[in-house]
Amino acid sequence: MATDTQTSRTVAEKFVERLGRQDPDGIQELFAQEIDWHVPGSDAFSWTGRRTRREQVAPYFTTMWPHFAHGRSKVALEHVIVDGGDAVLLATWTHTVVATGKEFTTPAAIHLRVEDDRIVRMHLYEDTLTVDKAFDAD
Repeated sequence: MATDTQTSRTVAEKFVERLGRQDPDGIQELFAQEIDWHVPGSDAFSWTGRRTRREQVAPYFTTMWPHFAHGRSKVALEHVIVDGGDAVLLATWTHTVVATGKEFTTPAAIHLRVEDDRIVRMHLYEDTLTVDKAFDAD
């Protein structure tokens, strides 16, 4: 079923709001049962890769977030572009890696696809080399 632009915008705004308050269960509620989720990156990071089920969403965040220094992350949402069922979030984020103390900044894009008021696709695009270097202790 086709999703209208306003519905997609509303779901995307809820996603951003829940992400901002670090609410993994609230984020998970926005997803359909079956999803197409892709976060690129090194296999050394347990949170990267593909996911296909709603119940895999919250663990993504609860696994990833502890690797970043609490209270030291910054997210600048620059644009939200919505067309029908597609929403693209353009942002820049800065994190400090707990294990190395290294801070990194990367531009990022998140492509959400909304169907029947639920997110069915979440693909993240970011500078994975910068992220990898921040985790390198050397």
